[in-house]
Amino acid sequence: MKKVAKYNLIWLAFILVSYGILLVLYNVGIVDLFIDNALVNIGINVILAVGLNLIIGYSGQFSLGHAGFMAIGAYAGAIFAMHNPTYGGFFLGMIVGALLSGILALGVGIPTLRLKGDYLAIATLGVAEIIRILIVNLDGITNGPAGIFGIPQFTTWEMVFAFAVLTILIVVNFIHSGPGRGVLAVREDEIAAESMGVNTTKYKVMAFVVGAMTASVAGTLFAGYKQSVFPGDYGFMKSVDILIIVVFGGMGSTTGAVISAIVLGVMNTFLQDTGSLRMIIYALALIIIMIFKPSGLLGTWEFSVKNILTKITGKGAGSDATIDR
Repeated sequence: MKKVAKYNLIWLAFILVSYGILLVLYNVGIVDLFIDNALVNIGINVILAVGLNLIIGYSGQFSLGHAGFMAIGAYAGAIFAMHNPTYGGFFLGMIVGALLSGILALGVGIPTLRLKGDYLAIATLGVAEIIRILIVNLDGITNGPAGIFGIPQFTTWEMVFAFAVLTILIVVNFIHSGPGRGVLAVREDEIAAESMGVNTTKYKVMAFVVGAMTASVAGTLFAGYKQSVFPGDYGFMKSVDILIIVVFGGMGSTTGAVISAIVLGVMNTFLQDTGSLRMIIYALALIIIMIFKPSGLLGTWEFSVKNILTKITGKGAGSDATIDR
């Protein structure tokens, strides 16, 4: 327990140092509105990628419906914030959106997660499109194709940072829990896991629900920062963008998802002035990574405080070998 507490304190110190560095950069004026926009988008992409990585990388289920759950969170946050323009209304919308996404993911996941591969991808893509079409047609609630604009800007970089850290902690602790081990067993060999008594559908649905709820939270933060929501922002290409981040970083690596979101976010920011050449350079970088590192930047490798301390001290992990933080 003392070792676990030590690892947690080191992680807490790392988080506080990261926050302190960002705070200093903002206070001295190095971060302007352009960089602030880039940082907030990177933070939101971290939340989306970590949640999708739980579904694709850890449970082995190929989903293309992440944008749909993001849309639920965005519209829930926007609607509640417009009717009650306070932080209370905004966070209430976030909670409602996350709950709706979780319930929908549960209802959709039980039948569809029995499918595999391309069939599952098509099914989840269909769910995302159904959500988008419903948003377009519910004029009285969502304002239809015109979307909702004039939303108070509740989202700040501090809020995005806090939710990104919270999402990472939830996913990492879930993976190291009993249900998380069940999810990993399903990914490695679903037939073998089922033959050993693992309820594979239960654990796949569990990962799907958690991933959907994190996407909803990211959607609410996105709406609260952009101050507008439109159905076109949550189409098929948005799901593909999130999928690219996960594949680029390495499926099955939370560290890879975070680093990939940062790298691709920085790349997009610096290529803003290159016009149409930006997408060519962006695509070329992805192709090169897939050719020379098909498993992604980090593969399944995870940053571990325990392993670093073990190498520094030269001591074995002992009885805590199963705890990787």
